[in-house]
Amino acid sequence: MTRAMDRTQELAAFLRSRRESLSPNDFDLTSRRRSRRTPGLRREEVAELAGISIDYIVRLEQARGLRPSADVVEALARALRLNPDERAYLFGLAQHRPRNTDKPSTAAAPPLARLVADLSPLPAMLMNHRYDILDWNAEMARLLLDFDTLPPPRRNSMWLCLMHPGIREFYVDRERVVREGIAHLRAAWATHPDDQALSDLITEFIGHDEEFARFWAERDVKVNGRGHKTLRHPEVGMLTMHFEVLIPLQDPDQRLLIYRAADEQSQSALDRLSDH
Repeated sequence: MTRAMDRTQELAAFLRSRRESLSPNDFDLTSRRRSRRTPGLRREEVAELAGISIDYIVRLEQARGLRPSADVVEALARALRLNPDERAYLFGLAQHRPRNTDKPSTAAAPPLARLVADLSPLPAMLMNHRYDILDWNAEMARLLLDFDTLPPPRRNSMWLCLMHPGIREFYVDRERVVREGIAHLRAAWATHPDDQALSDLITEFIGHDEEFARFWAERDVKVNGRGHKTLRHPEVGMLTMHFEVLIPLQDPDQRLLIYRAADEQSQSALDRLSDH
């Protein structure tokens, strides 16, 4: 393996570059007043900020064959004030999966809300990893239901599928839709261990819906980003929709769901729905 492709060497170089790019004046450090011959933080200062021994920092920056644990990588990312992209890069170099430390989205990012509106006449809505519905366009409201009539805590697509009387019979292949939703929630639960609201939601579903409890116990895990659903709409009858779920790079906790008619009959039904 060449030097340019060596992860250990790149990890060392990346840590040095981030350390040297920081201003000591931005930190409350015991050694800040000492004279400096080089820019940036000293290794002992990074060690102090990260709670790691100086010797370990030296060995990492000298590429001496260490593979830091996920805890050490997280401590270094915080000490070096890495942005989300830099943090993900550091975790990748250390061959660990980044931990999700962002607070779950509870409101639509404004650019994504504008995109949802601009996607008309395609039905579209924005959700977070919990399936909380953050924003939607008029076409999606006509296709599913008027989300404005629901209290915010109930604007959740899994809750609607399980508990809402008008939606329980809406999906022709309801069992598959529920199973896929549960498999997604299990994946989200694993990657968001500190999201108490998600844990509470799952606990509620297990306690109040026998079907959910049975499928949850099967421990299927799958993030489903593409597929189709056949819907039994009370106003325009049967229609089949292709769906695509997109995750924006700048707002990775938000998911953009877009529906498209799967055939001419379904498109005709959508057109009639828009005329209502």
